Amino acid sequence: MRSLPRRADLVAFAVAVLVITATAVAGHLANRAGVPLFADAAPIYGFWYPHVGAGTPLALLVAVAVITWGPSLALSWRPLLATGYIASLAWTLSLALVDGWRVGVASRLTDWTEYLHDVPRVRDIGTMLATFTDHVLAGRPDSWTVHVSGHPPGALLVYTWLDRLGLGGGAWASMITVLVAALVAVAVPVTARAVGDEAAGRAVLPFAVLLPGAVWAGVSADGLFAGVTATGVALLAINRGRWWPAAAGGLLLGFGLFLSYGLTLMLPLVLVVLLAARDWRGLLFASLGAAAVVAAFAAAGFWWFDGYHVVVQRYHQGEIAQRPYAYWVFGNLGALLLSAGPFAVAAVHRALRHRGALGLLVLAAAVSVLAADLSGLSKAEVERIWLPFAVWFAVGGALLPRGHRWWLGAQAATALAVVHSIALNW
Repeated sequence: MRSLPRRADLVAFAVAVLVITATAVAGHLANRAGVPLFADAAPIYGFWYPHVGAGTPLALLVAVAVITWGPSLALSWRPLLATGYIASLAWTLSLALVDGWRVGVASRLTDWTEYLHDVPRVRDIGTMLATFTDHVLAGRPDSWTVHVSGHPPGALLVYTWLDRLGLGGGAWASMITVLVAALVAVAVPVTARAVGDEAAGRAVLPFAVLLPGAVWAGVSADGLFAGVTATGVALLAINRGRWWPAAAGGLLLGFGLFLSYGLTLMLPLVLVVLLAARDWRGLLFASLGAAAVVAAFAAAGFWWFDGYHVVVQRYHQGEIAQRPYAYWVFGNLGALLLSAGPFAVAAVHRALRHRGALGLLVLAAAVSVLAADLSGLSKAEVERIWLPFAVWFAVGGALLPRGHRWWLGAQAATALAVVHSIALNW
């Protein structure tokens, strides 16, 4: 593939910095003027709090190691993936530990807004599913808490299952969430290799590891959502006429629909992978897998469309609906570039000039976030909410000429700047 001039990358970096800076300045001015952004560090949901912590030296060490050796690590494919997974775990946990073990990890999912708050309410799983939509609207004594009411019951179900298995409490929930989130560093390169070649997968891996969004993957449930859906896409990509990877991928992506309503926007990525594989049997088995999940929830009493209609009503009950669309339709892009990293601009630019499935994967991720942005149902907090889409901009690493370690440095620097300057609300 013909390399684009280095100047194009510099322009892309400048555009990313400009968007981030403009949304931050506009957010600061809006907050000072009393505009209800409900985000003190807009476009990021948090407040300014410069600090360092126990994870700081480890995060710097992981970043330097991945930048130095990641692009040229001479391991065979499977050991390389295992190394990438371990590096992703180390990167995510080190960023979380900048806030310390208790604040950064163990208590992240125990806040009154989080899923674990409502786990003790689930005495019978069947009853919870059958009556879930009865408790979504706000202003009632039996309303679900913020995150539970804003999502289908899948995430509450996951953390309830963990509790039933004896893995209850914030520490277990957070660690398992991070373990699943780190699967992104395997699934995205595996997909790139399947729709491209092994060189593409190797080029993508360090970008998937040093994702700035790891700041939110450690620890928010959206990191778990990203790990589940990315693994589902990867299974579709590698099915090669075999029924079980396609069915398993369909099951995971189908379950993703019950983790977050917004994960319907994984469809463009799924279509790209299926078209690249040109295997319609795979599409059939994936559809059957997804349909089985939908049928299981319906049989238990939860119908996805009913939940979606009620959650839209809940959305307009709270402070989120007061957030000005005029700012957030632009501010969301700044948040995305702090989560996907400034490299996302270069990835899209190169994808527009690349004919092939790798470029289409990047463009599919861009289409998904654009649709979410324009919907008006994503106003702030997209740095974590859009993680399942943001991870796919890493595929742009396969579209770069060799020797672009400076882009990895920019990605790492973005994550380090965010986690050391902002206290994240969740």
